Amino acid sequence: MIVLSNFWLAILFYSNFASLYSPQLMASHHQNQLNKITLAGLVVTLGIIYGDIGTSPLYVMKAIVGNGPINASVIIGSMSLIFWTITLQTTIKYVIFTLKADNKGEGGIFALYTLVKKARVKWLVFPAIIGGCCILGEGIITPPISVASAVEGLRMLPAFTDIQTVPIVIAIITGLFFIQQFGTKFIGKFFGPIMLVYFLMLGIIGLMGLSHDLTVLKALNPYYGIEMLIKHPGAFWLLGAVFLCTTGAEALYSDMGHCGRKNIRISWIFVKSMLVLNYMGQTAWLTAHDGETLNGLIPFYTIMPHWFLPLGVAIATIAAVVASQALISGSFTLINEAMRLNFWPKVKIKYPTELKGQMYIPSINWLLYAGCIAIVLFFRESSNMEAAYGLTIILGMIMSSRLLAFFMRIKKFPNWFVYLFIATYIVIEASFLIANLEKFPKGGYITLIIAMVLATIMGCWYISKLIRQRYVDMVKLADHMGKLVDLSRDESIPKYATHLVYMTSANQVDEIEAKVIYSILQKRPKRADIYWFVHVDVMDEPYRMDYKVTHVAEDDIIRVDFKLGFRVAPRVNLMFRKVVEDLVSNKEVDIKSRYESLNKNNIIGDFKFVVIEKYLSYDNELPFFQKLILNFYFLLKNFSLSESKAFGLDTSSVKVEKFPMIFKTPADINLKRIV
Repeated sequence: MIVLSNFWLAILFYSNFASLYSPQLMASHHQNQLNKITLAGLVVTLGIIYGDIGTSPLYVMKAIVGNGPINASVIIGSMSLIFWTITLQTTIKYVIFTLKADNKGEGGIFALYTLVKKARVKWLVFPAIIGGCCILGEGIITPPISVASAVEGLRMLPAFTDIQTVPIVIAIITGLFFIQQFGTKFIGKFFGPIMLVYFLMLGIIGLMGLSHDLTVLKALNPYYGIEMLIKHPGAFWLLGAVFLCTTGAEALYSDMGHCGRKNIRISWIFVKSMLVLNYMGQTAWLTAHDGETLNGLIPFYTIMPHWFLPLGVAIATIAAVVASQALISGSFTLINEAMRLNFWPKVKIKYPTELKGQMYIPSINWLLYAGCIAIVLFFRESSNMEAAYGLTIILGMIMSSRLLAFFMRIKKFPNWFVYLFIATYIVIEASFLIANLEKFPKGGYITLIIAMVLATIMGCWYISKLIRQRYVDMVKLADHMGKLVDLSRDESIPKYATHLVYMTSANQVDEIEAKVIYSILQKRPKRADIYWFVHVDVMDEPYRMDYKVTHVAEDDIIRVDFKLGFRVAPRVNLMFRKVVEDLVSNKEVDIKSRYESLNKNNIIGDFKFVVIEKYLSYDNELPFFQKLILNFYFLLKNFSLSESKAFGLDTSSVKVEKFPMIFKTPADINLKRIV
């Protein structure tokens, strides 16, 4: 019966299988690879995608029962709500519709934002920022609740009844964050098989529990969930606990680029079946103990045979670690995208392995670690964490629903369908939000504060960029081209460099910042044989890596425009070297030194990079809000990477020049000369 409930999903998958060979998909090798179905791909998907949602059976039923007596009708109603929440929220919204919103095979709320921002609707940036911050907030509480819920199963063993689990949880989380700096390429190979074993365990143990009372299968009927909400006083607030069964759905979408839409859809049939079987097994056990209290028992472990319990705890703990690892890696990817989109200060990124997409961001790693340890020490028990878990996640889902609805409009979905989608998920997600608000005084305020702090940083960083762009003084390069050519050939001025490379933010090829011209001509005349202007343009596509060369003045001025995807790190030092090599091989430029003795011996001329960094001048009269934003921006800038490191200019030949940023000069100063 559970398999039949997923049958329509299989039909949808196979009906779209032929699209693998459509010309549109064949146009991109990368996307074609992501749409390829393989057994190995399905197993890898289990390890990367489903860790968070897969560990939810550890605590959902326990959270629903709470400390009160077990009520069989409430349990049946809750099971019905769990099944239909997974179906409506995870399966239909995410697996079916949201996965359609891929950006060249990549997913996640920022990938969705880059798809809809083409419509130039400015306010869409705020759902993206809020949603991204809520996902980061989830990354702080998910590892503690998953690991703690798994480890607390030890208390069901006679030898460990009174064991203190907090030190164990802290030790596991510490080890997990410590190994991030070395990369997870090796252990990552085992994630898929581990989660395959875990999900099989969920299904088998659940089936064993279900075999004692098959009548609980009636919970598949939505009538029982609706009846419980209507007839049982206070049942509505149980939606806050029920909602925990779908946490991880956002991660499912975010990791689409690693596994591919097709692998996710086909593996979800298996995962959902195993999850529902396990929830059904727990339901059968709970209804058999109607009127009793859990008294420290965990339904997830009570349905296991006693002899299997130690192994079950070990498998669940390892699965919790895998789930935590997936969220940590997802947080790194999210911050990397945020930096590319100018939502987050530039921070240091390391690439510990050659595995594509794997990165390590030290500042975020230890920020998450500190948050996780604080959560463990503050709440101590998973039951306390359950009271705080879910509020930021539902906010993130609401934000993604708003962006998804806008995406449907862009893609010309029928209006009636878009309105039906919006109405359906307004009701569903608003209900979950209201129910989760009850968690606010119980600890939900902590994750909400974390998300608000992150959103403040992202919002201020983004708004400050808009303010700065408004006041940047650009000049036409043609107006100064003659001066630059003359300077290049003026031997009365000592040569500053053979090749002088400026990083520029000018989007138009025929423009340049006035500060760059001032730096070359006035601050200190910088004579060079060739002036290079390098611009990095962040594109909406995730992994695009193109460049364009414009010879502004033959043999004197060259502009290079890099077009990089929002998931590509701007390692300008390496990329620029590759561009120069291509130009030399095409005989478009001669990079040999112009000094006679060096040119005679074919010595390559020196390259010197100049990066202009700005600071806020005291000579500004700005509105209060703009001044507040800019002051906060420059405060954050003190903790971010310098411009040269942010561009990947890992070379000794970098000159950083600082200029005051003057947005609006004060009114004339009434100075009077006295004799």
